[in-house]
Amino acid sequence: VQLAESGGGLVQPGGSLKLSCAASGSIMSINAMGWYRQAPGKQREMVAMFRSDGTTEYADSVKGRFTISGVNAKNTGYLQMNSLKSDDTAVYYCNAVGFKYPYGDEWERWGQGTQVTVSS
Repeated sequence: VQLAESGGGLVQPGGSLKLSCAASGSIMSINAMGWYRQAPGKQREMVAMFRSDGTTEYADSVKGRFTISGVNAKNTGYLQMNSLKSDDTAVYYCNAVGFKYPYGDEWERWGQGTQVTVSS
């Protein structure tokens, strides 16, 4: 199982970006997908999480600005980021957990990360 993020880039303050996380491989299910970020000199932090029971969780710093979607039929999830601030500048990582074929073994993977830079 592999994860691949896309959608990062340079955006002005107040702008928007939409990140994608595509999972591929022998996926039986994806039970949760989350987005994390790591800014230079800081620890990696959870930004948003979606669980298969429909619950979501957000860091206080992004509530009301970021929206995480559920995983679609193509095993892809999204993070819509609006009203971006310079403090949102970081490398964003996708993380997912689930079960895989053929025996239902549990898996957890991280993506390679995508840079988001918010600057004028």
